[in-house]
Amino acid sequence: MNTITPEQLQRSVFTMIGKDWLLITAKKGNQVNTMTASWGGMGILWNKQVAFLFIRPQRYTKEFVDASDTLSLSFYDESYRKQLSYLGTVSGRDEDKIKKANLHITFDEDTPYFEEANTILIGRKLFTQQLDKEGFLNHELRDSNYPNDDYHWVYVVEIEKVLTK
Repeated sequence: MNTITPEQLQRSVFTMIGKDWLLITAKKGNQVNTMTASWGGMGILWNKQVAFLFIRPQRYTKEFVDASDTLSLSFYDESYRKQLSYLGTVSGRDEDKIKKANLHITFDEDTPYFEEANTILIGRKLFTQQLDKEGFLNHELRDSNYPNDDYHWVYVVEIEKVLTK
């Protein structure tokens, strides 16, 4: 893996997150869990290079993200679409989904990521807060995305390192 700065990323964030998807991965104790995400963003906040993540409260990975100071965001080529889809629909509570997806965990210091990824962002949590029903100005958007009132938790993480193949 090569280390680059966030400014050296050549791919569109809209493609990386919205089209190609990503895995959010964190460690709790000696366990690692991951989930597929297709919502998020990257930018500058508080004079820091950050990523914005959204995790529903019922997701098992949320427990891992909450328990750790750091996490990884990893991106893949189209050949991993089947694994990403699987990892987004099966819970790590129910089975060893990482093993079944045939992905291999490695670490940057104490932060887990997958060897198969082509781009990895190592992030440190800076902020978290649950979306507020009253904050939605567009009620149709709110109602169509949250019919069960299970509002996402927003995480802002500082991008500390970018690894690429």
